[in-house]
Order: sequence, then C-alpha cells, then structure tokens
Amino acid sequence: MKQVKHLEEHNTPLNFTYADRHMDQTVSKYAIPEEGMDARVAYQVVKDELNLDGNPALNLASFVTTWMEPEADQLLKETANKNLVDQDEYPQTEEIHQRVVSMMGRMLNAPKDCDPVGTCTVGSSEAIMLGLLAHKWSWKKRRSDAGLPTTNPNVVFSADVHTCWEKFARYFDVEMRVVPLKSDQFYMTADQLDGFVDENTCAVGCVIGTTFTGQLDDVRSVNDYLLKLKAEKGWDIPIHCDGASGGFVAPFVYPEVEWDFRLEQVKSVNISNHKFGLVYPGIGTVVFRDRSDLPEELVFNITYLGGSMPNYSLNFSRASSMVLLQYYNFLRLGQDGYRRIMKNIMDNAQYLEAQLLELDVFELLNESKYLPTVTVRLKDRSMPNKVIYMLSDLLRQYGWIVPAYALPPNAEEVHVLRMVVKENFSRDMAEKFAEDMKLCIAKLKQDVTDFEMLSEASRNKGRIC
Repeated sequence: MKQVKHLEEHNTPLNFTYADRHMDQTVSKYAIPEEGMDARVAYQVVKDELNLDGNPALNLASFVTTWMEPEADQLLKETANKNLVDQDEYPQTEEIHQRVVSMMGRMLNAPKDCDPVGTCTVGSSEAIMLGLLAHKWSWKKRRSDAGLPTTNPNVVFSADVHTCWEKFARYFDVEMRVVPLKSDQFYMTADQLDGFVDENTCAVGCVIGTTFTGQLDDVRSVNDYLLKLKAEKGWDIPIHCDGASGGFVAPFVYPEVEWDFRLEQVKSVNISNHKFGLVYPGIGTVVFRDRSDLPEELVFNITYLGGSMPNYSLNFSRASSMVLLQYYNFLRLGQDGYRRIMKNIMDNAQYLEAQLLELDVFELLNESKYLPTVTVRLKDRSMPNKVIYMLSDLLRQYGWIVPAYALPPNAEEVHVLRMVVKENFSRDMAEKFAEDMKLCIAKLKQDVTDFEMLSEASRNKGRIC
C-alpha cells in the first residue's frame, strides 16, 4: 500500500527551473498541481527521475523480461490503446488471445481426449488465484452434493512457494498447510505429504522452478501419491502446477520430465509469459486440463460491452499489448527459436556458475539444470551470514542488483545470493559480474572490521545475524 501524503507534512516541491530554460515553476510531488506544464518538460521530469532506478539490464534479482526486439516495441506502441476485455469491439484481438491460450495448452501436453480451456492474466499471481478458486469451488460442490460439510477447506503447498499462494489462502479464507523444507532439501516430495493432505484438501500446489533456489518440486511423486489416495479413500485431489518461472523453460530444455498435463492429477497450470515467455510485464496464463475443471458458475457472461462475452478473471480492463506480443514471439521464434534461446540462457547460467566457483568463496545450492538461476551460499561456514548481505550491497555500487535472503523455515539458517540469467545476459556480462564480485570480496577482505573480525566473532559468539 502507498501512503497518501498530506501537504502540511510534505510540502517541499521539487526544485523549480528544473534543468530547463523554459521552465520557472515548481513541480508538485504529492498533490495534483493547479496548472500543467509543457509536454516535453513533463516528459523530461519523469524520465530524469527514473534515472534514479536501477539498470534493468543489470537486474539479476528479477525473472521478468526487460528486452524485446524493436518490432515488438513498435507493436506495443501501436496496440496499447486496445482494451483486451472489449471482445466485441476488437474481435480479432480476442481471436489472437484464443490462439495464444491454445498454443500454450498444446505446449503443456493437454490431452487430446480433454477440452482444455484457459485465459491470459496480468501475471501468475492472478493465474494461481484463478486456478485455486476453481478447485476450491469444485471441492465445495462435491462435498455439498455428497451431503458433507463444506467448511474448513485447505490447500497444501511447500514453503518454497511465491507469496501469492499465501495471499490466496488469506484472501479467500482457505487453511494454508505449508510443508516445511528440510535443511538439506529445498523442494517438496510426496513422502512429506502425510499429515498434510485430507478430505478437506481442495488442491496441492507444486512449483516448477522455485523462487528461492530454482529447483522443481517432485510433481510425479505427488501425482502418484494422490492417485493412491483416490483409489484407497475416494479423495480426488487436484494438483495446480505453478510454472511461473519454469513453465516456459521445461518444455524446451527438459521435455522428458513429466510435470504437466501428462500427469493425471494435474488439473491446472499457470505460467508467467513475462518471464521466460520473453514478453514484457505483465502477462500470465492459466490453463485447465478440461472444461469440467473450471466450474461454470465462476464464468461471467457480460453483455454491457456489446454481445455476450464470457469472462473469468480477477481483473477487468487491461491493455491487449502483452497478449499480442506473446503471439508475436510464438510466430517470430517458433519452437526451434525458443529451444535455442532457452539452451543459450541455460548455458550462460552454467558459465556464470563456473565463474563464481572459481573464486573459491561460494558453493552452489543448486545446479542450474532446470532453471537459469545460480544460487550460492558461503563456502566457509565460519563466516557470518552478514557477509552475504554485505556482498549484495557492494554489488550495487557496480550497478548489479542481486538479492540476498534466508531460505524459508527449517532451512532459515541458509543465507544465499541468487542470480537470474535472462536472454540479455551474455557471457561477457557473466565475466564482468564475476570480476566485480571478486572486487567486492577483496574489498571486504581488506577491511578487517568487516571480514576477519566478523569471522572471529562468529566462531566465538555464535551466529551474528
């Protein structure tokens, strides 16, 4: 949430004569100004303020796409004024939306004997909530039809999930059953589910490319576990696969790994197109295995925009540009193009991995086998965790944005740096990053207070942070 600033508390405007010989007025910060200004000056004010942001090309924290081809940029400019929800007014845009969902359903191995459906969203957070809402509604209807209580639904997922899973549970009043990580295992397997899954479980969540370490939950073992429960107890519990990060990588890098609709209990999948779909933010997609997995009661037929328009979303109006850009990428790249790009990204991630290991300071938490992320911890366990955060801060001085954080409960003693390798991250950049990391380490080592004494304090007094 953003705070509303009261003028009596924050009454300092930006300096006037703002770097422009034609401007002699103040620039309001927290209240709409009484009078406007020249378009060129307004543009320059905003543009120059954004110089204070980090450089997107050096942002290794985010999975989100920061570069597209000039033709895509042109298409974005030409279609920003089309509202995706206005299907009657823009029927061909809606047709392209349909094609994108269909292409993605086929990419996810939707069974030919099913009738898969889906929709594009503003991102995976909305897509996950739509998938889980459908499963909650289906669970409630099954229980009601059987004359059983419909209170206390729960959703089961690992501690490695994105925050939006917790948001769903809290916003939609569903009990959250979180499977803890292990100190030496940072993904979920079926042998951890006993005691978490029961007749009130409306869905089990599995992650393809976790936010924390880039690893995969063992979807096949979870699927087999749920099939056994269905045979023994009659509980038909669906899996929702969160493919936000890995959903566009898996089909092209390790197609032999079964995690999608090839598994019987996988009933819905979400993907972030604005990650490795290589489209600007924000766009995600949710696809259901079969039309029967999306309760009809949740789909609204809207007529006040002209015609009859089915709608399943949490949002309503939004630009059509990102859906059209995804279609552009599908046509422009094809499967072969995606395959080549994903392989190149994975190769560059492994190259960065090797560069960092040569420094003899870090050890890998994961091999960049399934997702182009490099997650490292300090090799010397006697060093305090604070060093990880100091390295993150020092890297900012070179322009690099690298997150430092502790893993979720049961593995919270592990503090890591995580680098996401995207399409625009070259081997030259990997070498430069490793050089800058080496400089940061040297800077810490030169400062006895920040390095050697921290290590000594850690040995003598236990963990500092």
